[in-house]
This record gives sequence, C-alpha cells and structure tokens, in this order.
Amino acid sequence: MTTLAQTYPMTRFGLPDDVFVYRAPEKGLITKREIRVLSLARLELAPDSVVWDIGAGSGSVGIEAARLCPQGRVFAIEKNPDDFALVQTNCERFGVTNLTGVCGKAPAGLEAWPDPDAVFIGGSGGLMAELLDMATRRLRPGGRVVINLVTLDNLAETVGYWQRLDWPVDYTLAQISRSKPILNLTRYDALNPVTIVAARKPMEGANGNG
Repeated sequence: MTTLAQTYPMTRFGLPDDVFVYRAPEKGLITKREIRVLSLARLELAPDSVVWDIGAGSGSVGIEAARLCPQGRVFAIEKNPDDFALVQTNCERFGVTNLTGVCGKAPAGLEAWPDPDAVFIGGSGGLMAELLDMATRRLRPGGRVVINLVTLDNLAETVGYWQRLDWPVDYTLAQISRSKPILNLTRYDALNPVTIVAARKPMEGANGNG
C-alpha cells in the first residue's frame, strides 16, 4: 500500500490540510497549514529532537514534527478519544513510526515521557498553568515551548505566566486569509486568528532559569 510519505517524499512539513483525516465542523479541527509551518519553525527542531505535542488534535503538528526528526521521538497526548483515533490513523497514513500517542488529559501521563527538547501546546483543556509548570520543569536547557492560542483568556494567563518566570518570550499574531472562489471571481476567506507564543529555556546558570 502506498503511504502519503511516498506521495510527499520531499515535503518535510507544511503539508496540505486535506491530506490529514480530521473532524471538520465549520472551520475544521486541525492546525491549519500556515499556522503549522510557523509553529514548527519556532520549535527549532533538530533531526534527533524529543518533542512533546500536548493537545494533539488530529496529530498534524506531531506528525510533521516526527517527519522533521527522523532520529528523534514525538510524544503526543489527546484527551478526546475520537481525535486520538485520528492521530493513529494519520500516523499510519504517513508511515510515521516515531510518534507515541496517549489518550488522556495532560498533564497526567507526562511524567513517564523523556525530557523534551521542544514542547508544543495546541490545547490546554483549561490547565494552562499546570501544563506550563510541567513543560518548563522538564524541558532541557535551551529548549523551546511553543503555544497556539485562540482566546484572549488563555493569552492573558500565558502572558502572566511568562512574566513571572522571566524567560525570553515573544508573541506573533497570525491572521491568515486564503483565496476562495466566488462565482467567476476570487475573494479572501479569513481563518481564525491565532497567537503563537514562543519561549526558550535559558541555559544552565543563566538568569531566568526558574
């Protein structure tokens, strides 16, 4: 059976949304390609990175991270059983074998994972502070935490967290519009705006190491 890895052998990341299987309400429960590309770039992954994907959804970010880290490992957790099944399905579709998935609500279960080089948080389940406590404690020095936020409430909580911790952090508001046909014309259709938060853990002995 031909896998999507064979169909897209040279595409390391930034795959089209429709090659993934995902639940599709009006806007679709998937990290859109443009946001996925920006988030993966901010993770600054190496071929042997250990990556945590928290709130994996359909697995698009984790799977692309696994493709970028062929000698590394990705550990993904998703609380919704239906979405978790899609993570497994998408791994099979892409022939990804270096992603380990867990169906559960983080931070429960993360204690068993190896210390990460990078942590992606795509969903917090209302436990952002607890997730960041776990991620910042376990993250290796010099590692990156990247968070995708769609609500002002989670943004405010996250800003306050990083202010208390005093790590280097920056915020990018991504407002993406895609072209869409309308009759014989073309218009733009806006995606939901997403704030991409990127923080780096200081090296041992540096200020702000927490």
